[in-house]
Amino acid sequence: MNQDLQFLEELQDKLGYRYNDPELLVRALTHSSYANERHMEHNERLEFLGDAVLELCISNVLFSRFPRAAEGHLTRLRAALVSEPSLARLARSLTLGDYLFLGRGEKQQGGQDRDSVLADTLEAILGSIYLDSGYDGAFQCISALFEDLIPENVQVLPASKDFKSRLQEKTQELFRARPVYSLLESYGPEHEKIYRVQVELPDGTCIEARAGSVKKAEQKTACKALDHLEDREQKTG
Repeated sequence: MNQDLQFLEELQDKLGYRYNDPELLVRALTHSSYANERHMEHNERLEFLGDAVLELCISNVLFSRFPRAAEGHLTRLRAALVSEPSLARLARSLTLGDYLFLGRGEKQQGGQDRDSVLADTLEAILGSIYLDSGYDGAFQCISALFEDLIPENVQVLPASKDFKSRLQEKTQELFRARPVYSLLESYGPEHEKIYRVQVELPDGTCIEARAGSVKKAEQKTACKALDHLEDREQKTG
């Protein structure tokens, strides 16, 4: 593991944060596929924590940055900043995929460049920073990482929309109707629940995905549904 820690010195420089306990960073970068092959702890609990830490820190930044902004504008901007596409772009700017510990199968399938893997890992890193140095350390790191992503005007959202928004626009365009999301089941211990969500497209097609929160599961189903619609358009086009 010492070799791993030395390898991650460069990533700590990119994050602008030095760990008191670098083992936390190793755990944050450990995908479940890698952990299952080696019977070790993976990063999903840290991802759960990091999701909450990120939302609180970004809320604090926006609340201070835009003292006259309405709650609705702040909510929409925060949602755009912490969305999976936004987090994946930020992860790529850090070349985070180069540092991931992935299982053989996940690596062969391109997991190091998959939006969901990159976004989840970045959240896990933020959760690990919170554990390493508390809210102040996490807030300073998040503020610096997101500084260039926050627009000067609170009403100007980042260009990329989340998958649910994009899917709704696509189904309105194709079917003049919206997709419908349903929570099919949840399972696992209370602190590590997995949620299975289905999206039904207006043409009756149903697509499922699983994630550690309903919000993330919905985003994953929307992403898969967009891929399905794009494949269908290419075949019929």
